[in-house]
Amino acid sequence: MLPKSGDVLRVTKKASVQFIEPMLFRVIRMHDWPTYDGWAWLDGYQLNAAGDAVARRSIFVQLAGLTYGRVGAVPAQTRFRTTVG
Repeated sequence: MLPKSGDVLRVTKKASVQFIEPMLFRVIRMHDWPTYDGWAWLDGYQLNAAGDAVARRSIFVQLAGLTYGRVGAVPAQTRFRTTVG
């Protein structure tokens, strides 16, 4: 996968160990800087669950570890559990 401007990605520890907590990321651009094979620098915005930009970031990731994300999708770790009683 080669990310392009506007893509929303789900970034997890599969992309880099620094992303223990998964995040949604909207790509601004992929830099053409020389890096290790299969890795890339991406500029973009970290998104909250509603799709609002909360921080601008540059991230260094393994391309094979990226997946497409969906704004409005609640990650499994943050789903609320309801109890009856």
